[in-house]
Amino acid sequence: MSIPYPLWKHYPLNSIPPEWALEVVDVVNRAELTISTVEGHTGLSSDQVLAALRPGLEGLGFEVESGKGAHQKVRRTVLFGENGRPEVNYDIDAFNDHLGAAIEVEAGRGAANNADYRDIVRTALILDARFLVLMQPQAYRSNPSARPLRAYANSRDQLDAIYASQRLRLPFEGILLIGY
Repeated sequence: MSIPYPLWKHYPLNSIPPEWALEVVDVVNRAELTISTVEGHTGLSSDQVLAALRPGLEGLGFEVESGKGAHQKVRRTVLFGENGRPEVNYDIDAFNDHLGAAIEVEAGRGAANNADYRDIVRTALILDARFLVLMQPQAYRSNPSARPLRAYANSRDQLDAIYASQRLRLPFEGILLIGY
């Protein structure tokens, strides 16, 4: 029996994933040959994964980071300051204004350094973020002989604990975790 690609889980577990979430999963599925971390492939950078997903995400109405220049980033406001000017902003990988859905794609460094915690907290502070889509490699390898980092499984375990304990209330209507 083959394992489905990509792996994904929607939180909270007692809610039906919205239709758009399944469409995001399909975008990842269509990019499998390019981005999959499953079969011993060495990991791409998060920028390379995002570039492969960009056309499909844009087709779903997401604004997607296209580079590192200021005009290529997707910036969302956290706090307003004097005279109503945005004072604190965060750069994220993609955002859909209509859905209030933020996307963060992690790879090597993020997989190794618990970037999922940072992504959860920072996205929770973005004013119009109602949903978080967090994409993690299933098995990130910096080179073919390296021991794989199981970023998706680690993030899944952390989100399972957050939602099961109910001690930390997140402001999202849902979180979609995708293991690519």
